Amino acid sequence: MALPPWLPSFPSRALPAWSPPSHPLRPSPAVPSSPHFGTALSSRRPSSQRLHVRRKLPWTGRHLLLLFKKEVPLSYNRKKMLFWLLALLILCGFLWNYKRQLKIANITDKYIFITGCDTGFGNLAARTFDKKGFHVIAACLTESGSTALKAETSERLHTVLLDVTDPENVKRAAQWVKNQVGEKGLWGLINNAGILGVLAPNDWLTVEDYREPVEVNLFGLISVTLNMLPLVKKARGRIINVSSIGGRLAFGGGGYSPSKYAVEGFNDSLRRDMKAFGVHVACIEPGLFKTNLSDPEKAAEKKLAIWKHLSPDIKQQYGESYIKKSLEQLKGTASFVNMDLSLVVECMDHALTSLFPKTRYAAGKDAKTFWIPLSHMPAVLQDFLLLKQKVELANPKAV
Repeated sequence: MALPPWLPSFPSRALPAWSPPSHPLRPSPAVPSSPHFGTALSSRRPSSQRLHVRRKLPWTGRHLLLLFKKEVPLSYNRKKMLFWLLALLILCGFLWNYKRQLKIANITDKYIFITGCDTGFGNLAARTFDKKGFHVIAACLTESGSTALKAETSERLHTVLLDVTDPENVKRAAQWVKNQVGEKGLWGLINNAGILGVLAPNDWLTVEDYREPVEVNLFGLISVTLNMLPLVKKARGRIINVSSIGGRLAFGGGGYSPSKYAVEGFNDSLRRDMKAFGVHVACIEPGLFKTNLSDPEKAAEKKLAIWKHLSPDIKQQYGESYIKKSLEQLKGTASFVNMDLSLVVECMDHALTSLFPKTRYAAGKDAKTFWIPLSHMPAVLQDFLLLKQKVELANPKAV
């Protein structure tokens, strides 16, 4: 078949087959010169220049290439890098510790208000801060607690009788505090008042068993905070809410843990709201301490009193052996509690006087090493460890 006259003719010699390069960074084999390729081949780089294409790569690409080919180690001076990294970590630790030690000045002209000062943390805190030079206003529930505290402190300390569950009493106390502090305002508010309530399985309890701890630990704390808040904002001071490890893990039934969980939520929302006013809000989470609140003998008595009024069906499900073993276990916790109440007061002191106070404080070895870490664990692990300590029921299927 004849070709059209306008189509150019080519010699019969076949062109060499082209093959892709064996490596993406290595030059392809040279193609033989041919007059039919025109000036395309003559304009290409010489092979001597194409051999240096690896050197033209950016440093990062060349480094990764050599790393994957294991032609060079990861770092030619690893020891030096580790030394400087260690030095940096030591410097950061030193600066962090130094930052925590910076304190405010002129504490002798500052007023602080503490609730729950009859015994326990509040009583020790009132005596400690009075010795430091603060003007302490200690709120006590009983007249005897107020009298005993006055006998152990200086004339700077004032006491006021306060029931945090009585709104009118709280308002009167706030007005009295306002007259005392004047234009200086209230530097510190420590919400410490609280009760344990009943610790028992939830199906033993009524709503009234939950109501008392919630009224004192939550609504009492909120009531005092809201009435004292204008005075704290005026001083651009500090609010310290004493919660518990029970606000991180519910270790027993009753109103205590729900109230402390709610305190944690109120504390977080208040902290964010007050940031714009220069008021710092901190939360203290003590572990198990030997105080009147956590007296195992009293807790056992309350649990036994509830057991005696349970229905026969629930007693059959739990069994007489359950109540005996659970009471023994409850009394046995006395050997595991922290004896040094000053660990909590030290957290209060840092939250009140540090230039850089923390938002949360864990007090007690058990809180730091067990309860707080466990609260970050998966629920299945929490349940396993906590249920492992539970007393077995006699007949849970008898429903």
